[in-house]
Amino acid sequence: MNWLKNYLNYISLGLLAVAIVILAVWPQYRTVAWVSGGAGLVALVVYLIVNLSTLKEGLKRRSFIYSSNLMLIIILVLAILVVLNFFLARHHYRVDFTAAKIHSLSEQSVSVAKNLKQEVVIKAFFRDSNVSRQTMENLLKNYAYHSPRIKYEFIDPDKNPGLVKKYDITQDGTTVFECGDKENRVTTTSEEDVTNAIIKVTREKKKTIYFLEGHGENSVEDSGDVGYSTAKAELEKIGYEVKKLTLALSDNFPADCDLLVIPGPRKGLLPNEFQTIKNFLEKGGRVLFLVDPETSSGLETFLADYGIKLENDLVVDTVSRLLGGDYFMPVVTEYQSHDITKNFRYATFFPLARSVEISDTRPEGLTLNSLARTSANSWSERQLDKAEVSFDQGQDQQGPISLAVAGSKKVEIKEPAAEKKPEENKEKAEGQDQPAGEQTEAAATVTREVRLAVFGDSDFITNKYYNLSGNGNFFLNTVNWLTEEADLISVQPRTRSPRPINLTPSQGRFLMWLSVILLPLAVLVTGLSIWLRRRSL
Repeated sequence: MNWLKNYLNYISLGLLAVAIVILAVWPQYRTVAWVSGGAGLVALVVYLIVNLSTLKEGLKRRSFIYSSNLMLIIILVLAILVVLNFFLARHHYRVDFTAAKIHSLSEQSVSVAKNLKQEVVIKAFFRDSNVSRQTMENLLKNYAYHSPRIKYEFIDPDKNPGLVKKYDITQDGTTVFECGDKENRVTTTSEEDVTNAIIKVTREKKKTIYFLEGHGENSVEDSGDVGYSTAKAELEKIGYEVKKLTLALSDNFPADCDLLVIPGPRKGLLPNEFQTIKNFLEKGGRVLFLVDPETSSGLETFLADYGIKLENDLVVDTVSRLLGGDYFMPVVTEYQSHDITKNFRYATFFPLARSVEISDTRPEGLTLNSLARTSANSWSERQLDKAEVSFDQGQDQQGPISLAVAGSKKVEIKEPAAEKKPEENKEKAEGQDQPAGEQTEAAATVTREVRLAVFGDSDFITNKYYNLSGNGNFFLNTVNWLTEEADLISVQPRTRSPRPINLTPSQGRFLMWLSVILLPLAVLVTGLSIWLRRRSL
């Protein structure tokens, strides 16, 4: 009886613990859990009644007072931790401590997520055994963290055949993006593909980019080294439609043109083509000029009217030699302040480039900014007929040399109002005593912004050089700025960079002896000394 009196409290706690374990692991045995828990509570009450006098005496002891104070502090600390955890669970903040920020989204993806105006629903069809499921889940958590408009769920195809049939899922690992009546799907776990899919389903209108041809320009269909097929594919990835345009054969300029790219013409444009481009700009159009050195396209005179000076030169840069290129491939590592170059910190290479400078005179209201400049070790070679290239003081221009310029200007244009239906005109005429035959209203004046960018090279976006360092991203940034797609201003996604530790043979041997022999031996000696000392007591 005394044994039961002394250990009944431990028995009650054991029964309560068994009840909790059964409820957590085997919820189907709920009845057994309740019986065990009830028995534990009864045992605890019995223990308190049987040991009531002993417990009263214990309450008066100084040790109990100290213990109760300690217990109270522990309870308060646990309560604070619970409240803090509850608050942080609802208002959490993610911190990426990796050097390359490999667990964070790129600035482009964050910008896309934060600028969403509609809700995007993402359905990821991944089997539980799919090794890529965790990667995609971590990625989608990052997107949802930056935007409450992104909702996602994971669906096991084997357990949801109805949804598989509804969405016509034929491959495990397919992710479906929905926004309104638009849908896009990807089969990878790449951040780039996920961001592009979100862009495609949320963009209200697919913008069209025309590449000019007919003057010796490289083609967007050419998959060789000098073609622009890579640039076309990258533009289409982020939702643009890319087409070709031959102005000399066109009766009318295409009405759906959001951006005209003139990619390095080798022959001169016709006068009517220049006039068409000028009219397009005057109506708030956007044009990207890529002008190569030693060509006679006539763009030098045309761009001079916009305050942009194209010198008949060739940029030479000795720094590019150190980075694996030659003297005629200037490299740019520092950029001027502009929306295009914001948060852009990657080197760009321009094979055979000419200088693009801002002239002293420019049209009123036109704002021009230099985007990229070469190093101080470069120069503008203006004596192209020399057998050997060298800097000549007074004839050549010492670097830094500007290779790209962007400009914008506000213009007011008149747009005809939409044509009214006959019945609407009739009602208006009857109500306001106006002629029923009037079909249109007066033209409305709207303000638009002309945007243009000029690069002294077209080769930097060819298939051969597009993926060289930041070339492709610089091109996409420029296109996105010209088309006013501010949330698409691009930077390269973060990548995991290796961080090797190089040890000399002596350092390797020392590390092996320290970790494999010396430290374990020290632990063994310490243990033996303590054991011998205690034995001698």
